[in-house]
Amino acid sequence: MNSTHQTTTGQKARYRALRGWATTMLACVGTTLIATPLRSYLDLANIVMLFLLTVLVIAVRLGRNAAILASILSVLLFDIFFVPPRFSLAVSNLQYVVTFAVMLVTALTTTHFTSTLRLKAREAELRAQRTQALYLLARQLAGALAIEQVVDLVRAFIHEQLHARSTLLLRDDSALGLFAAAPAGEIAIDMHAADIALRTGAPVRGEKADGMGLAPLYLPLSASMRIRGVLAVDCSEHAADTRAETISLLEALASLAAVALERLHYAEVAQATELRMMTERLRSSILSALSHDLRTPLTAMVGLADSLSLIVPALPPAALDTAQALHEQAARLAGLVDNLLDMARLNAGAVTLRREWQPLEEVVGAGIKLLGTALASHTVKVRLPKDLPLLHFDAVLIERVLCNLLENAAKYAPAGTVIELNAETSGDLVEVMVADHGPGFPADRQNELFDMFFRGRTASAKPGTGLGLAICKAIVEAHGGRIVAENRPQGGACVRLSLPVGTPPIVEEELP
Repeated sequence: MNSTHQTTTGQKARYRALRGWATTMLACVGTTLIATPLRSYLDLANIVMLFLLTVLVIAVRLGRNAAILASILSVLLFDIFFVPPRFSLAVSNLQYVVTFAVMLVTALTTTHFTSTLRLKAREAELRAQRTQALYLLARQLAGALAIEQVVDLVRAFIHEQLHARSTLLLRDDSALGLFAAAPAGEIAIDMHAADIALRTGAPVRGEKADGMGLAPLYLPLSASMRIRGVLAVDCSEHAADTRAETISLLEALASLAAVALERLHYAEVAQATELRMMTERLRSSILSALSHDLRTPLTAMVGLADSLSLIVPALPPAALDTAQALHEQAARLAGLVDNLLDMARLNAGAVTLRREWQPLEEVVGAGIKLLGTALASHTVKVRLPKDLPLLHFDAVLIERVLCNLLENAAKYAPAGTVIELNAETSGDLVEVMVADHGPGFPADRQNELFDMFFRGRTASAKPGTGLGLAICKAIVEAHGGRIVAENRPQGGACVRLSLPVGTPPIVEEELP
């Protein structure tokens, strides 16, 4: 198909050239026929002006080559038909030689300047046309809603304005490479040259394009944030279109395409973020509604289970065991509902911190006492420095954090092992560590530990909803601190939370 197209193009060019030469010869002969009857009325100098006018018209209409032919023919025809002796190339007066020379030089000079002006006018017209087309393309790209539209618009523009073929290669972040945004068709891509354009951000010409039939030109799609891909252009059939002016047009086109692609990317990111926010908001609303509706019947179930053990006369031992199991399961379910409600409130930002300046050891002691039987099979070793400063926090919420961490450690650590709770001052922070000697956290999923409903592989047989660490993170961050989870080198899990020290109030000593 390429060879057939080239043959047709060459035939058309030869036909236009032959027609131009024929028109030039006819114009010169016509001028001779018009000037011949006027020979007895006009001086030879005026007849020369007629031939120069013909050369000028041909230069304007047919271009440089036809005008040069007209200049030579005009001199020959003037010599043969008007300079004595007529109908021969002989010259009786040497002054006519000067006339011929001046006539030829004047004709050639006129041809040069006229052709140059004609070429500049055509270039200006073409430049204005391409600028207008580029402006229309920018408007179309601004309204594009999909990558496929951008690709089609760019390829259509290059085909209409440059009569060249092209395709877009977009960046593939997952593979750190490039992929064709649409079928390249007949274009063969030099991926090495395209990769160089992507990495350097500069236009690249394929070194092996001519020998292997590859697209010779690759321009990076440089946007404000990053390079979005590469524009591959095949101008092999139109070598004139590789001029610097055309390269500038293609660079402007690549810039517009890059801006459009970046706009589509961030529109997609914004849409995904909005969808995720709406999903989280809906989930929090559902959890909050369910928690409110379940709290009252669960509280009633716990109270009824307790009342069964107070019945007089006492129930049989088997019935008491059933009542105790009912009480424990109802209490556990009530705790899960409380976790869901707390998580919904924290996500909605509806929790108001009731901060007070108070020592950390009081909250630690209250939390250990509250857990009670949950820590019965473990030894809790607490180490709190005596010079630990007062902290400004909500005692109920921080107690909830410590209870969740200690309960998790007791749940997954083997019975009889030690759970460590240490605290120390580090700069303007107080760091609290809860560590155990259990299996630790999944090494490949530590980034997900604080996500809602996340549970490790070893947690499948353990009761829970996967909200404990998520609640801890929300509470600690609400206090301006941070929390991290890691595995200990000697084995076991470790959770560290940091709270800001702040500036406690000055307590004046009471006078005796």
